[in-house]
Formats: sequence, C-alpha cells, structure tokens
Amino acid sequence: MGSLPKGTYSPTSHHLSLLQQVMNKSDVASHLVRSYKRSFNGFVARLNDQQREKLANMEGVVSVFPSQKLHLQTTRSWDFVGLRQSITRKPKVESDVVIGVIDSGIWPESESFSDAGFGPIPKKWKGTCAGGHNFTCNRKIIGARNYDAGNLGDGSVRDVEGHGTHTASTAAGNEIKGVSFYGLAQGYARGGVPSARIASYKVCQPDGCDSADVLSAFDDSIADGVDIISISLGGFFPTDFVEDTIAIGAFHAMEKGVLTVHSAGNDGPSPSTVYSAAPWLLSVAASSIDRQFIDKVVLGNGKMLTGRSVNTIMSNGTKVPILGHNGEGTTTCKGEDAENCACMNNQLAKGRIILCGVPQGTETAYIDGAFGSITTDDFISDVSFVTYFPSLFLSSKDYDFIKSYANSSKNPQAEILKSEIFEDGNAPLVASFSSRGPNPLVSEILKPDISAPGVDILAAYSPEASPSGSPNDKRKVKYNILSGTSMSCPHVAGVSAYVKSFHPDWSPAAIKSAIMTTAQPLNGTYNLTGEFAYGSGNVNPQQAVDPGLIYDISKEDYVQMLCNYGYDAEKIKKIAGGNSTCHGASDRSLVKDINYPALVIQVKPLKPFTVQLNRTVTNVGLPNSKYKATVFPNSKLNIKVEPKLLSFKSLNEKQSFVVTVVGGAKPKEKVFTSSLVWSDGTHSVKSPVIVL
Repeated sequence: MGSLPKGTYSPTSHHLSLLQQVMNKSDVASHLVRSYKRSFNGFVARLNDQQREKLANMEGVVSVFPSQKLHLQTTRSWDFVGLRQSITRKPKVESDVVIGVIDSGIWPESESFSDAGFGPIPKKWKGTCAGGHNFTCNRKIIGARNYDAGNLGDGSVRDVEGHGTHTASTAAGNEIKGVSFYGLAQGYARGGVPSARIASYKVCQPDGCDSADVLSAFDDSIADGVDIISISLGGFFPTDFVEDTIAIGAFHAMEKGVLTVHSAGNDGPSPSTVYSAAPWLLSVAASSIDRQFIDKVVLGNGKMLTGRSVNTIMSNGTKVPILGHNGEGTTTCKGEDAENCACMNNQLAKGRIILCGVPQGTETAYIDGAFGSITTDDFISDVSFVTYFPSLFLSSKDYDFIKSYANSSKNPQAEILKSEIFEDGNAPLVASFSSRGPNPLVSEILKPDISAPGVDILAAYSPEASPSGSPNDKRKVKYNILSGTSMSCPHVAGVSAYVKSFHPDWSPAAIKSAIMTTAQPLNGTYNLTGEFAYGSGNVNPQQAVDPGLIYDISKEDYVQMLCNYGYDAEKIKKIAGGNSTCHGASDRSLVKDINYPALVIQVKPLKPFTVQLNRTVTNVGLPNSKYKATVFPNSKLNIKVEPKLLSFKSLNEKQSFVVTVVGGAKPKEKVFTSSLVWSDGTHSVKSPVIVL
C-alpha cells in the first residue's frame, strides 16, 4: 500500500482514472469495490488476469495482489498472569485508551459492554457508529464499522459467531460478577483494561474474513484514532509481507503509533507454523492457566477414567449401554469408517454411548440418536471443548481400554459425569495447538514473541451463536468457554493497553519490548527449543509497566531490515509506501542487527562460528542507574557482552552494546539457547539468545 500524497488529492478519482486506463469501459465505477483513503492509498477492484497485469505495470502502482480468505483463530486468566482486581491502575488515562478489535463483530447488549459509569467519549476519537440495523453504540463501544466485500452478511456489526464478542470482552470487557458456564467456572468475568473503550470492525462473514475487508478495517481504525489493534485471525500458511494484508496494515498502524497485536496461529505443534511473522507485529502464542475442565466416565465394572470436555449435563447416576461395534448389523459400514463414526447402525446407536476414533464422528453419533460419545485425540489432550450432549475426550490408552471393555463385556455400560474444575499446578504450559517458530520468513526474528492465556477462556459471547459450534446445539449463552491463540491475542492487547495507560507517549516497539523483556518463564519441554513455542515467555503485566530498559525500533529501522532481507525499492513501496528508501547495499547478515528484544542467529551447520549482534537500549527506569550484564551459561556457547556495564545519567538516555556469540560445529537440526539479562538490582531486562 502506498502513502497518501500531501496536499489536494482525491483518492477515489485517481483510482477510477487508473481503472479507466486498464478497462476501457464507461462503467468502471461498478468495478471499484472500495478505496483506501484515510490512512494509506490503495483500492479494491474486480479485474481479470489481463487487467490485473496491465495495472501492475503502470507507473505509480506499487503492487497488485488478490484478496484472500482469512480465518478466525479460535475468569481466571487475568488473576493467573498477575493482573488482579486490586492492581494499581490509572483509570482516567485508561478510559482514554481505545482498543480496535478486527473480528466478527460484537454483541452490544452484553453486560460486558455496558457504559454505566463511563464518562464522555475521548475527544481524540474520530470514528463513527455505523453498526447497521438495530445496533447502538454507547460510551463503552464507541465505534462500529462493517465490511463485506462478498456481500454475504446482513450489513450489521452485530456478532452472530461469538468470536468477536469473546475477544473484545477479554481485552476490555467490564467487570461482571457471578458469571459462569452452566455453573462451571463461577466468578468474575473482566477484561484486562475494563475502563478502556472498544471500537469494533467486523470483517468476518459466514464464508470467512476477506483480506480486502481486513485492509479496510486497518485503514479506518488508524484514522479513527485507536491506540491498540487486536486481530485474532490469519491464513493457513505465512504469506510474503508484500501480499500479507495484516502485515501491510499493521506497518501503517505502527507508522502512526498504533501497536497491532496478532494471534500466532493454531497449527502447532509442528515447527515453523507461526502465521504472524512480521517484526512490527506483536505475535501471541497460547498458554494454559491453572484451571482445567475435566470430565469422568464410570464403567459398568466400576473403573473410572478421566478425560477432557466442558460437559454441563448431569448424569444423575444413570448408566447407559455402550455400542461396541458401530457397524453391527450392517453390510456396508465397516473398518475405519465404522471405527471413526463416519457411518453406523443408527437403530442400534439410539440411546447408547458411541465410541468414535476421531472427534469429527461425534456429530454423526448425535444425528443418529446416540445418548453420548467418547472419542480420542492425543494432539489436543490439553484442551476441553464445549459439548452439547454427554461426551468427552480420552487419551488413546484409556480409549483403547474402554473399547476393549465394550467388546469383551456382555452388557457394557458407562456413566458420563458432568464436568468439574481441576487445579493444574503445572501451568503455564504452551498449548499443543499453538503455532510454533522458528519464523518461516525471517529466521532472525523470534516468533512467536510472547505467550498468554488461550486455553479454556470464559468470556462474553453472542446468544445467536452455538456455544459448541455445532448447528445441533440450540442453547443460547451470554458467556462461553473457548480456546485458541484467538483468545491469547486479546489478553496481550489488554496488557498493551494497560502499559500504554502508564506510558501514553511510548512507541509500539517500546510497548512490545516492555512486554517481551519482563515475561515470565513457562513450564514443560518442547521440540527444538521452548522459545519457539512461547517466545520470550508468558506475559507479566505488573512488571511490563516498569521494564527499566526498552529496545526501541523506528519505521526507518524496519525499512532498513527489509532492505537487508533482500527487498528492492519496489517491494519496500508495497509495504511502507513511496517515501521509504534503502541505505547502502542489501546485506542479509545485518538483518539480525535490527534492535529486536530477542537475539536470534542462524549459522551454517557443522562449522564453527563467531557472530556479533548490535543492540541499543533506552533508559525508562531510574534517571541515575547502572545495569550489569549477566549471561546464562550454555556449554555449547561462549557469549560475551561489551560493555558489561551500562551507566545512565538521565531518563530516555540511550546506550549501545555488542553481543559476541562463539560456538563450535553445530548439527543442522540442533538449536542452542541462552539468555542475556541486564539488571540494576530492581529491574531485570531479559532477552533470549538463540542459535539456529
């Protein structure tokens, strides 16, 4: 996307003129879908391949790329990360902070968005309430816009999927007492910054989230005056920055002082699956909290097995027959199809508990009249999903046990109990589904950046949406339990807003640095290295407001990194606009020197290496302070920091240092890790050091 020219300029007229030249038609206006004209310069149009190619080669056009479909990446959590009800706040400043939520809309009548006790809308706000039919904003929800490039929605910002309501209330919902999900997880529901305002930008319709709409939402939200953008959606694989609408929109947001917080993706635990790859994005992994939802099944022989689900149905001591063979009595339902509930004898299934080898089979079991279902999936054994009839997930070992029992007993029976709460002393752990690094596009940039609660999160929901996601679930709820990096993202958006309420003048990179360098360690063991699962660690709001030192990054720094990465002037324009230039020849070895709060080095396998990294920190702690460097030892690495002591005489003073990493021959698949901590006795500023 290009930058808007200064002076008198009509974007729409210019865009129509460009289209006229490539289409040679009188009705070009009908082909112009939308002009981006508030925060950057661009447009959406319906073109064939020949017209697209012609437009791409015209002078002044920096890029042409197709719109894509993105996908939504689907309360104890705030207490767990230390943002308790009693924490120190600046409510007046917090009330001026606006979080823009780019998602599936919002349910404005939810108690979480009541404006009782709120003062006037901040004077800086330039947005509008274009919520559509029967939608009203207030002093809490101060802005609403709907985008629908495919014309598949109803024109309203009202959320019918529940996702946008859940994420918005997680970030900035009011404190509501006595919330639960059918009696489970009873307590307060609240966002990270309850006094903050919300602006909802609905980009997701029944068929997904069109990337053209996403870019429109960035264009408007930046111009409207949001302070933080929370966006919990993405594709199935990373996209080059020049065609990634989230990366492009977030770059322009960063340029205007707005931090974009983005979900890392739900394609873990395989490596290099993180979707959010741009260094100017704050990319969030999902971690667990110390509350789990478990369910139990009691067999007819008295054996009790424990699994996972959010099952709200009381069993009242009733045992139900188990169907041992799903295809029994049929000639066509056999083998794997029968095992996985792709087919079954629906006459025998009625009123029984069905065993399904994959989770997808539970829907078939319900349709065929089953009383309940038991399934298995070791890949998602750390998440509890809401169910709409008695069912639970078991480990493969316990599933095989119950299957053996069902096939060896004359009258196999079981009782599926109502779910209960279990306190997990091992938390926080990174969720198995959370997308992993290393960064698939720029290996020198750590991704994800941070982790936050994203497992079994209770928050506001749309009563128009199914709590379990199944069309067979007719229940209507005001609060629901969801899991995903979609849920962890608004946690960090809330923390970012909390930090901004203490430091309104901080840049997006400064807020990001404060969150990353004050993160807490996580538990568990992970493939390659833990940092590729959780980034710098688990978010720590209380410390993030007082980090001591920050690693700041300017727009020019990001542009130079892209230059060193190998982007030429034309590619740079596609992301940053027409006024950005490279300084010097491209040098990939300098990408690592961007002033990132994490230090990642890629070296050639099986060869000794000596690598230097340059960093600059800014003092935001005490005016007169001295910070000493400590490197946590790794026998495979020799790490030196020069100078070892940084002396500051004033706030906002900058000091630079060099980190030299020396190592021997490293196997290709091996990753070496360490960490660098700067401490003045009060603050500990921690950065991971990773050698790929």
